[in-house]
Amino acid sequence: MNKLKFLIIGMLVSTAVFAVDPYEYLVDLTKVVDDKVYVELKPPKIKKKEITFYLPKIVPGTYAIADYGRMVSDLKAVDKKGREIKVERLDENSWKIFNAKKLSKISYWVEDTYDTQQPGPGIFQPAGTNIEEGKNFVVNTSGFFGYFEGMKKQEFQIDFLRDKDFYGATGLKPLDNPPLVSSLSKEGVNANEAAIDRFSVDDYDRLIDSPLMYSKPDTAIVRVADADVLIASYSPNSMITAKEIATSIEEVLEAQKKYLGGRLPVDKYAFIFYFTDQPVTSYGALEHSYSSLYYMPERTIGQMKQQLRDFAAHEFFHIVTPLNIHSQEIENFDFNDPKMSQHLWLYEGMTEYFAGNVQVKHGLITQEQYLNIIRQKMLTASQFQDNLPFTELSKGALNTHADQYYNVYMKGALIGMALDIKLKKLSNGEYGTQALMAELSEKYGKNSAFKDDELFDTITEMTYSEIGEFFSRYVAGEESIPYAEFLKEVGVKLTDGQTYMTYDIGLENGNVNVANHEGKQYLVIQNDDRLNAMGKALGLKNGDLLQKINGEDIPSLDQIVAFIQKHVQKLPEIETLSYTVLRDNSSGGKKSVKLSTKPVQIEKVLPTTISFDPNATEEQLKLRKSWLEASK
Repeated sequence: MNKLKFLIIGMLVSTAVFAVDPYEYLVDLTKVVDDKVYVELKPPKIKKKEITFYLPKIVPGTYAIADYGRMVSDLKAVDKKGREIKVERLDENSWKIFNAKKLSKISYWVEDTYDTQQPGPGIFQPAGTNIEEGKNFVVNTSGFFGYFEGMKKQEFQIDFLRDKDFYGATGLKPLDNPPLVSSLSKEGVNANEAAIDRFSVDDYDRLIDSPLMYSKPDTAIVRVADADVLIASYSPNSMITAKEIATSIEEVLEAQKKYLGGRLPVDKYAFIFYFTDQPVTSYGALEHSYSSLYYMPERTIGQMKQQLRDFAAHEFFHIVTPLNIHSQEIENFDFNDPKMSQHLWLYEGMTEYFAGNVQVKHGLITQEQYLNIIRQKMLTASQFQDNLPFTELSKGALNTHADQYYNVYMKGALIGMALDIKLKKLSNGEYGTQALMAELSEKYGKNSAFKDDELFDTITEMTYSEIGEFFSRYVAGEESIPYAEFLKEVGVKLTDGQTYMTYDIGLENGNVNVANHEGKQYLVIQNDDRLNAMGKALGLKNGDLLQKINGEDIPSLDQIVAFIQKHVQKLPEIETLSYTVLRDNSSGGKKSVKLSTKPVQIEKVLPTTISFDPNATEEQLKLRKSWLEASK
């Protein structure tokens, strides 16, 4: 098999125009062995006696260790005469190659991450790989291709040997492909059944920024400004099609074009959707400069229309940042010893803010719906550490503050909102974050990076001195953002933190879940450290299975809401509230325990409410219009 693959590489080399000394990779997708595919590399010239070959430990945008090298097996190196060169595996992601000056070829097998049994960290599926012979290949390039130490900036040529009825969806543009010549049939490849796709990128960073998906084609093209936007879908049961997705998100893309001033910084972009019919515990998307890859449960377009719009709006805006606005840490990303930027508020927070703001400005959602989105982000953000400077969260997102990372989509977006309103106020509605991001894109662009420690000063110099204070207090500092003050500037009232007294049965959403025990479903107590005063007075504990309230059996889940409401209404009239629960005993089984307490009123906090102020001033209404409506 190795002889065949090397023959293919030799023929392709003779028909292509290369840089002086590129990496030349071949991946064979036509044969899968033990859920693995074969990869071969003709390396650039190596001048060192010994060199280290790497696969990434982590990739941009994920903020989590992946250790892609775990998926590589049987790595071999040979010289021009086919003699093996000594290779030593150093760790999960690196191999030392001895006598590297004579290296002629590296070959190895790659396993996919979607169903791997390999020990190690789980890999976020949109950053993972899939190998389903005859059905689908998700090729996040970080899981297939490596680089040599100190040699990331050379050209990479990638060739995929594929079935002829498969299509490679990607943001890359394929080069002209040579046909498979008849001599290949002698080596076991049927030229009538196989084809080759060839792609070339300037360096390893661009390669890792370029996922692909191979399957039978289900695609659609949407023309947005001067860009061709490809939508590619793999739906194992054909529940959803690329054409349906294109129809659903086309309005969002047109709105984003207008939001970005009518021009896009790319001429091709790809939305790559992989839908699974397997049970999922998590799903989502990963952004790239010229594409985004989605891993989602397989449903109909009607079931996920708005979710697709929200996802697409967020990921597509990444063509602004980090493609055109990024720090040196991203420009020179170290895949095996990463240094994190302090500006996640910009990369993810501002992108998430734009994803919602574009929809309200161009009429895809109502202004009331948009206020509810803001409210939900505030409520979710309140569950995270609010006094943690966002710059520190960003720097520690990979390790120290990994548990706070999700807040970049909540508080990060709210930072974008507050900054936008602040700029509107200072400029009398003439300037906001849209203009700011456009100017930053013009200043830097995709080929120039800013220094991480200088961005706040740069933005302050471009705008107003008050913006520097905003960053120092609310982004680099520990102060909570006074959302009510900012929203008041645009005639929006925020009611937060008001308390009231009421009777309560001791159960709240965050403390109750559903569990199965001996073939029956029960309500189960969790997070008992956060029970309210009534729950604590009763003595409820984690793992308690609720059997009865006031001696009455708890009904099936479809009747539970009415049942609880009935018992809440009785609380002012009864002397004792009682629960019967099944609780773990010392022998590993469960025993029935009765808990009771006197019903008393407890203090509760009213939910945050956001609404338009009917008495807003003309100045507030002007700023609100600038904030929520597209300029004519």
